[in-house]
Amino acid sequence: ATLSDIEASEVPRTPTGQEELDRVLGGGMVQGGVVLIGGDPGIGKSTLLLQAMDGLQRSGWNTLYVTGEESGAQVALRSRRLGLDKSQVQVLAETQLEKVLATVDKLQPAVVVMDSIQTVYSEQLTSAPGSVAQVRECAAHLTRAAKASGVSIVLVGHVTKEGGLAGPRVLEHVVDTVLQFEGDRHHALRLLRASKHRFGPTTELGLFEMVEKGLQGVPDPSALFLADRQTGIAGSVVVPTLEGQRPLMVELQVLTNEVKGETPPRRSAQGLDNNRLSMLLAVLGQRLMQPVGKNDVYASVVGGVKITEPGSDLGLCLAVLSALSDQPIRPDVVAFGEVGLGGEVRQVPHASRRLAEAARLGFSTAIVPAKSPEVDANIKLVRVNTVREAMKALGLTGKVPKRTDDF
Repeated sequence: ATLSDIEASEVPRTPTGQEELDRVLGGGMVQGGVVLIGGDPGIGKSTLLLQAMDGLQRSGWNTLYVTGEESGAQVALRSRRLGLDKSQVQVLAETQLEKVLATVDKLQPAVVVMDSIQTVYSEQLTSAPGSVAQVRECAAHLTRAAKASGVSIVLVGHVTKEGGLAGPRVLEHVVDTVLQFEGDRHHALRLLRASKHRFGPTTELGLFEMVEKGLQGVPDPSALFLADRQTGIAGSVVVPTLEGQRPLMVELQVLTNEVKGETPPRRSAQGLDNNRLSMLLAVLGQRLMQPVGKNDVYASVVGGVKITEPGSDLGLCLAVLSALSDQPIRPDVVAFGEVGLGGEVRQVPHASRRLAEAARLGFSTAIVPAKSPEVDANIKLVRVNTVREAMKALGLTGKVPKRTDDF
């Protein structure tokens, strides 16, 4: 059959009751789908899944939570801490694959959580639990069982010290969806992303806040990030960034300190790429003749968010210039744009979404690349071709007399 002859229909989904999780999953769990979720120890994977399973059970779905790392009593204790005192989620403390599959066949649950795949072993293999062979074969058996019976299975995966999913790469190929649960344990914010999703896009982002009763969704993250913002401080600027398809308003802060003697200057970036920071400082030093080589530069994204897209370049440059000259940037201003090695400001995608979010939060002026498209958002656009033009637009004088060239 050709593609045009095959009947295609939307895949039915079962909402978990966790709106941010459902957002990333494209609406909820898919019958027969296999989800792999990874994240650092203690980040909240088990907490999130226990809350989701309780929500599914309260909606009338038969659920089974298989724990290989904790006893049933430990899982029950956690559920009470989360306020799920009368939860009817069925719990099985078991690591042998054959017994898990037999229980699934007997209970016929709609959704099964396997926490974690690295603890499961099959009697048919002689290698230890967590080995490449065991993880590969157990994941393959569970996936086949899901496809044959229509049960949805969620596998919890360990991560390496670099943050990638532990075990063979085939593990990610076998499953339908791969989720990454991220966050700084010292911050309350948690981010959930899909790096692979056969039943929907991988561009959605789920945001959670760790509170006393577990994880709760954050429907308006921009307001959360800017809640404690202090205005009138040099080196601070708000940047509309994108996480997947979701616009976020985050505050960038930069602190500079003049170095005395022969001590080499330090560069420190939290939530930003350190190499990107070094490159932009080189641009400011060469194109705008700013004395960045004589200053320590500390840059931070407030709130524990990590910015990986180049749309924050212009905001970071302006924050550095503001810190160097000790001139605060007006609090009603946002800035975004990619900065090239020549000091030019380049377009970034989805400018309209960024500006609409800025306008919603009350910002009145945006410093944007000159070629940015027109938008309907109620916000004044200041178009700039170079970092120097952006600097002039904000009245930043910098540390040295202005050059006469284009930059």
